[in-house]
Amino acid sequence: MTTDLSTYRYNHTMYRVKDPRASVKFYTEVLGMTLLEEYHRTEAKFSLYFLGYTDPGSKGLVRLARQGLLELTHNHGTEDDATFAYNTGNGDIGGYGHIAITVDDLQAACSRFDTLGVKFVKRPEEGSMKHIAFIADPDGYRVEILENPMLK
Repeated sequence: MTTDLSTYRYNHTMYRVKDPRASVKFYTEVLGMTLLEEYHRTEAKFSLYFLGYTDPGSKGLVRLARQGLLELTHNHGTEDDATFAYNTGNGDIGGYGHIAITVDDLQAACSRFDTLGVKFVKRPEEGSMKHIAFIADPDGYRVEILENPMLK
């Protein structure tokens, strides 16, 4: 039995989210992703939301043929528990890091995030790494923001 490594692709990362409305809004309205698919399994008490960016190369592709997607998993009922929070892997112990999004203009993106009330973990002017910012999604997962000079 063999498998062809050249066919392997990175498809998605999954985050568990407390409030899917807030999370989908963040990734679509703040970061400009598109909600590609959603599945609701009421009997199993969970919902899945698949988000990603669209470009000419991904047009018409089914989800499993795409790359670099984000899957948000909501376990029903967490949104009603004021004390509930997921471990994002970025606390005292650490572990998981972040996803990264490229933008055409880092300063303009950060100004837009300020206008939208997005929480910053690190602004470009903070620390020695002036070429990056980190923001947090509604659950506290970190998103690195990088300027891609090829987009200018």
